[in-house]
Amino acid sequence: MAKQSEKAYEQQHLDHVLAEIQKAKQDAAKRITTAKNDIEDINKQTNDIHLNTTTYSGMMDTAMSFRAQQQMLDERNNSWQHAADHLATLKRLEKKPYFARIDFKEPGASKPESIYIGLASFSDRPDHFLIYDWRAPISSVYYEGKLGEVTYNTPVGPQEVDLTLKRQFQIKDGAIVTIFDTDEQVGDQMLLEALGNHSSTKMKSIVTTIQRTQNEIIRDTKDDLLFVQGAAGSGKTAAVLQRAAWLLYRYRGNLTSSQVVLFSPNQLFNDYIDQVLPELGEHNMVQMTYFQFANRRVPRLHVQTLAQRFAASQDVTDKKAQRLCTSLAYFRATERYAKRLGHAHMRFRNIMFDGKVFISKEKIREIYYSFNNNYKLGNRLDGTKEALIKYLNHRVSTEMRSKWVEDRVQSLSKEELDNLFANEPREFESDDKEFKFLARKIVMKAFEPIKRAINHNQWLNINGQYLHLLRVTPKLVNLADYGLTLDQWQSFVDRTKDALKQRNISATGITIYLYLYDLITGKHGQRDIRYVFVDEVQDYDPYQLAYLKYRFPRAKFTLLGDLNQAIFTHENSRSLLRQLSTMFDPEKTRVVQLTKSYRSTKQITDFTKHILLDGEAIEAFDRNGARPVVKQATTVDQSVDDVVATLKHYQADHDQVAIIGKTLADSEQLYKALEQRNVKTTLVRTENQRLVKGTIIVPSFLAKGLEFDAVIVWNANDQQYHGDDERQLLYTICSRAMHALTLTVVGKVTSLLDQVPTDEYQLVKH
Repeated sequence: MAKQSEKAYEQQHLDHVLAEIQKAKQDAAKRITTAKNDIEDINKQTNDIHLNTTTYSGMMDTAMSFRAQQQMLDERNNSWQHAADHLATLKRLEKKPYFARIDFKEPGASKPESIYIGLASFSDRPDHFLIYDWRAPISSVYYEGKLGEVTYNTPVGPQEVDLTLKRQFQIKDGAIVTIFDTDEQVGDQMLLEALGNHSSTKMKSIVTTIQRTQNEIIRDTKDDLLFVQGAAGSGKTAAVLQRAAWLLYRYRGNLTSSQVVLFSPNQLFNDYIDQVLPELGEHNMVQMTYFQFANRRVPRLHVQTLAQRFAASQDVTDKKAQRLCTSLAYFRATERYAKRLGHAHMRFRNIMFDGKVFISKEKIREIYYSFNNNYKLGNRLDGTKEALIKYLNHRVSTEMRSKWVEDRVQSLSKEELDNLFANEPREFESDDKEFKFLARKIVMKAFEPIKRAINHNQWLNINGQYLHLLRVTPKLVNLADYGLTLDQWQSFVDRTKDALKQRNISATGITIYLYLYDLITGKHGQRDIRYVFVDEVQDYDPYQLAYLKYRFPRAKFTLLGDLNQAIFTHENSRSLLRQLSTMFDPEKTRVVQLTKSYRSTKQITDFTKHILLDGEAIEAFDRNGARPVVKQATTVDQSVDDVVATLKHYQADHDQVAIIGKTLADSEQLYKALEQRNVKTTLVRTENQRLVKGTIIVPSFLAKGLEFDAVIVWNANDQQYHGDDERQLLYTICSRAMHALTLTVVGKVTSLLDQVPTDEYQLVKH
């Protein structure tokens, strides 16, 4: 612990920094008021500009005046926005100006230099920084090394310094509570305090407690693929959110938050993390789930929801077919199939008008295949579109002579006539010319849906194409490699066809459908997206990841997940790393392992890791708590009583308590049972709900990525959790708990706990 005089010195320094922040706040507030007043004045002046439209030069002068006013308005708006952002940063700094100090000597310097590190940079005069942003290159020294020689990266290359002091602060209400001097990156006391806090409905940033390996993840710039494999609670997601904030800081001016995309496991999780980046002074990146991304592109189809995916009890054949459809080999087979469509087998639809065929699919096929053989699919599509529009224009002339058009012209009201003429001159040489003008307008308006159908590729039969791809799959891949017979595959295709008729498509099928559409239409993806983050990557299959790489061709990827937590892709998660290595350049791929778990107490981490078959690699952080409890009852009623008693005990000590059921049906059943006992809880039924304070009941597939002070697992018996393929699921559920964990059981305890040493939990029987 630092001497008293040291603490007095640091308090004096803190007082000075806070006084400067106060001054800066007043300045920013003044600038905001000035900018607001200026904006009001400019708006008044704009209203007063006299519109002179009698002469050409008068019109030009008026336009110039407007332009000058608009430029001034833009400048003041920018100034107002800048001052408002600055004020928001100052308010954040006021609460906790900084959390660390480092002293270091640069080569050739006579004495050490001190810098203070906080959430954002702050200077009292140009180039005199009182606080350095945690993302600044020099701040890396704090996270990276022990005392002594430390090398850190800067935009101009590596720099070396001699680190002589590393000090951490806990500051509350403008006063220094404690000071730690340490030679490690972040002292355990600080971590213990941060981890001992209660959870809340929003994730917090971890800037003050970033560990060395997390810092490597945050500041990686050279890899095209960064794969972060981390145990539950190892800080993967937090590190990646800090990485996004760091990248936006590092490439400021060249990278905006709209060029960064995060795919998260569900909407509930998006809601949970949506404050982290704003807390760090950055705009939120684009956040969505993979199925929101897919659904946006095919609004007419219903993609399987998370709940449906989880509840789908697949038979063995379905599982084998899914293994084939999600493989990298099938992704490549789809591409081979699409190339052949340049010669044959493209499926088309008639373009209809007024209930009749307007352009037949045979005619479209003829046009499509009339182009030179070496035309790419995208060019062939553009050529066909052009020919169809040409044909449509030609048909306008013939349709103008139709009886219905003549009737329509005769029955036009004055208002309709005014609309059709719009700004056109109304003098015509003859009645015939006027009739032709009106007839053309009417026909073109009537043909608008056809023009839209042509432009939006509605003459392509993508549903038919997707089914054709599935039908010819036995010619593209060897079914036997996936343990499938021809008959089994055929029945799988028939089931897919029936579902498609009802506008339903599986979570696996939607990616194949979209990739096929992109190949046919020559879409090359979104080239403006520069960074793609995929969280809970163990629930993705190789086909989806290959498709994301195709959709975002210029992006660098950060994939993070825990291969022990695969809920949907069990056996796939193991081969995922192997398959990824064939998609990305191995020279530009980096795998980082985070084995230390910080979320839970040592007792909970030790208990959960033994549920896994190979959980030994997971290290618990040394934070002690009570042993997990397993409460065994003989009836459902008794087990509900156990839940009520546990809740009473937990609610006294903890803010956020979650009861996690396996399925939505289990969770609903418990919710009703508790309601009858007048126990108030909130049931989370869908991913679009918000997390609320108090006790929630949530099905397992919506609990991904979240954490709670205390967790009650509802009915962990041998029927609910039986096969080895459910180990990962039970591990995921139990590892949501930070401070306390209870498993309730009706009947026989799940055999998945057989490997857990009996001294690691307390068994309570009725």
